[in-house]
Amino acid sequence: MTAIATEPLLEGRSVTKRFGGLIAVNDVDFVVYPREIVGLIGPNGSGKTTLFDCLSRVQPIDGGRVFFKGVEITRLKPHRVAHLGMARTFQVIRVYRKLTVLENLLVSRQWRGESLWNQLRPSHPDTEGQARRLIEFLTLEHLTDSPAGTLSGGQRRLLELGMALMPDPDLILLDEAASGVNPTLVETIKDRIRALNTEQGKAFLVVEHDMRFIADMCSRVYVLNYGEKLAEGTPQEVMANEAVIEAYFGA
Repeated sequence: MTAIATEPLLEGRSVTKRFGGLIAVNDVDFVVYPREIVGLIGPNGSGKTTLFDCLSRVQPIDGGRVFFKGVEITRLKPHRVAHLGMARTFQVIRVYRKLTVLENLLVSRQWRGESLWNQLRPSHPDTEGQARRLIEFLTLEHLTDSPAGTLSGGQRRLLELGMALMPDPDLILLDEAASGVNPTLVETIKDRIRALNTEQGKAFLVVEHDMRFIADMCSRVYVLNYGEKLAEGTPQEVMANEAVIEAYFGA
């Protein structure tokens, strides 16, 4: 396991999100340290994706505070958070289905003040080279010129990870990276995440229902239930926690 740094990379203090009378996330505290892979688990409807939406500022936060790299991001716009070095994937895969794999990566690179046309130009400084290196790293080189809509679910998951990586973030929020993916590609996704973590020092906060994925990848795990933090600890600790077992399987 990677040694934990003393200063958090991401920290949430009493994070709360309401939808009318429904409290989707209630007073949740958590931290992610540099170079960590941290899991976020819980039954369906427990608030995991809503918490991701709050952290990436897709949804406004109704209570609490969030800090990233020591900067409070509670009220920042999503693009400002992205420029600080946070990226995310989504539960429902978001790729440009009519664009090729290469083009999807090119449009994911953040160039401030430049048009989409300039971002797609092959002559843009090192953009195409960076995209092609990522495509090779993600084992998608044989699909470089294929429309994203022709890829399998697992290949689109890898492509979405590549799109998140194009701005070179320090933290990636992964929302169900293994969902609907065949076992061989799940292992590829795990290998690529490990390499990004150990070789490039990237941190991950991972929402996942595949408990084997969580056990294999994560040093620490937070468990949500009905929007509240139910437990935290190592994968082995939370999987042996009676309250967690009851939340998943009933009394």
